[in-house]
Amino acid sequence: MWDADVVIVGAGASGLSLAYRLAAPAPRHGQGALMSVALVDAPAGPLRPAERTWCFWEEPGGEYDRALAGSWHRLRITGADGEAVVGRPAPLRYKMIRSGAFEAMVDERLGRSSCVRHEATVESVHDRPGGAEVRGRDANGREVRLRARWVFDSRPPRRLPPARTTLLQHFRGWFVRTEQPVFEVGVADLMDFRTPQPGHGLSFGYVLPLGPREALVEYTEFSRTVLDDEAYDRALRHYTADVLGLGPGLGRGNLTVTATEQGVIPMTDARFPHRAGRSVFLIGAAGGATRPSTGYTFSAVQRHTRAIADALLSGRPPRVRPPHPLRARTLDAVFLRALDTGRVSGAAFFAKLFREVPTERLLRFLDGCTGWHEDFLIGLHTPVRPMLRTVAELPWVSRRPPAG
Repeated sequence: MWDADVVIVGAGASGLSLAYRLAAPAPRHGQGALMSVALVDAPAGPLRPAERTWCFWEEPGGEYDRALAGSWHRLRITGADGEAVVGRPAPLRYKMIRSGAFEAMVDERLGRSSCVRHEATVESVHDRPGGAEVRGRDANGREVRLRARWVFDSRPPRRLPPARTTLLQHFRGWFVRTEQPVFEVGVADLMDFRTPQPGHGLSFGYVLPLGPREALVEYTEFSRTVLDDEAYDRALRHYTADVLGLGPGLGRGNLTVTATEQGVIPMTDARFPHRAGRSVFLIGAAGGATRPSTGYTFSAVQRHTRAIADALLSGRPPRVRPPHPLRARTLDAVFLRALDTGRVSGAAFFAKLFREVPTERLLRFLDGCTGWHEDFLIGLHTPVRPMLRTVAELPWVSRRPPAG
């Protein structure tokens, strides 16, 4: 006897998205039925992540638009020399959603469905005859057992799979408020390379205005190791004061930090498994949803969970495929290797792409939604010789477990 048709482990972007889609009305074709779903999340404490920000791009009128913290119809890239390029990705818009607002929207829908939420620290997920079992403990230490026909596990892996290249995208962001209106509300600064570049990798500033006097300002690095909190704050003080001219005595008003966020996203060409058993599937970053060259995950999560939910609600077994097509993963592997070896300058690479490629086409490329002919044309705007050299050597580079 099953406790549910489906158990989802983890209430991050992928777990909540899958639960949201499985709570949809059943198809009207005489096939399929409403799913009974159990969503398991860690109790309040160190295992539950702090509120996070997820960004993606799509056309206006998306299914999550009412939960957005902001959206922008223009994107700006600023090179290390200060030359700025502003692109209009129409019909796409760049969107930001906060995890708290997203969870509240999903909970509203789940409250009208057969989904049941459990708080437990999951300790094991294993196949059982005809299905799978999730075991864990609640906040009081009591054992929790849930059996289901299918289990979808979104917990991050304890260790990354072997890879030829593994870099880290690590960042710290300040939500800030200024005394005077200083932010350009319709423009998102996607990459501002007027930051001191590290000896290995690249760094940039990132500004998402939430109003004329409010914004999320982040300092981001792609490199092999993370920084300590003081180093991030020092970089943010430099960026806000010396680059953006924000702060006391700088002519643009005092700056107040109202909240912070911080994170680390692996950028790797590792091959992520898509299932951990006959009835156990991996979703989200654990299943390879993170785009290796950029760190963006949310859009791939939506495609992934939509395909799973469509199958289950139609009475078919789930077919979990890689969230990103092989061609996109191959191009990402080449870029990561070229950046890691120092053959290309990351700052110059991205600045040139945004300067020379139409913004809408480039965003579709970064989502893995372009055709091979578009990929070829975009490739002509990259450093061709270093990239070809990397293509030639990549098959001979062995995959190794990440250090540390």
